[in-house]
Amino acid sequence: MELRHLRYFIALAGTLNFTRAAERVHVSQSTLSHQIKQLEDELGVRLFDRIGKRVVLTESGDEFLEYARRALREIDQGLGALKQLVPNASGELRIGATHSFNLGFIPDCIATFHQRHPDVKVVVEELAADLIAARLQDSSLDLGIAYRPATSESLQFEPLYNEEMVLVVRQDHPLARRKRVRMVELHRLPLVLLPPSFATRQLLDECFRACGAEPLVVAEMNTLGPMMSLVAKTGLACIVTPNAMPANSGLKLLRLESPTPVRTPGMLWAAGATKSAATRAFSTIVRKLAFRTSLLDAAPAG
Repeated sequence: MELRHLRYFIALAGTLNFTRAAERVHVSQSTLSHQIKQLEDELGVRLFDRIGKRVVLTESGDEFLEYARRALREIDQGLGALKQLVPNASGELRIGATHSFNLGFIPDCIATFHQRHPDVKVVVEELAADLIAARLQDSSLDLGIAYRPATSESLQFEPLYNEEMVLVVRQDHPLARRKRVRMVELHRLPLVLLPPSFATRQLLDECFRACGAEPLVVAEMNTLGPMMSLVAKTGLACIVTPNAMPANSGLKLLRLESPTPVRTPGMLWAAGATKSAATRAFSTIVRKLAFRTSLLDAAPAG
């Protein structure tokens, strides 16, 4: 069933005359008759009775008419909203993002957004995930970009893609020549990790328990940049998402398996919050760039 079928049906129901209905929807009478027949065949019921030159609604047609009108009314209202969406983006957009997304993903999104909506001021704050959640709830942020929160009763979360976490080592690390490493092989391996209060660390601890491994955590740091720096200066390893890696770091990424730690990035809003035109426009760009990112992450490792 297509929208034109509903429009033709409503036009004929409103005139009960094929000639006048065809004029109203700007098609020939034969085309209108054919389209109505298609609709009736798809629904499996007769919508009109033809009595000589007269046309009358059947009981089924009369029942279906209000639903068809309601459906078209909703579609037309949606189309009207879409036409107003992009041109009216203005004002200020307040975004909270965790560190890994602020390295490259958020700047890429803002660059595209600014080209399309130069009148919108974008304010980005790099925050921990729990602070993003709190700021969304008190309405001091419009949008959050972070990983899926552990609890989200007061938040709306839209997943963007799944992201495998990787082991990061120096080029001279004993595991550096490997392409894949099983989690159990990290038993007693010296690591620098995020503190246990972080959801990412809790996920990794679950993976270690699942495979029976006990890593040797010699350092805990609450920001990723210093972790990368420590790995580069020592023989330690760390586990992060690929987008946390700075460009030209000289470090080696190794895929993890059995099990593979997976995080889900997404967009966050306060539940029930009304999204501004700027928020909706920026969200569309985030979805498109996230889709490209997911395709790159799915590419085989070299």
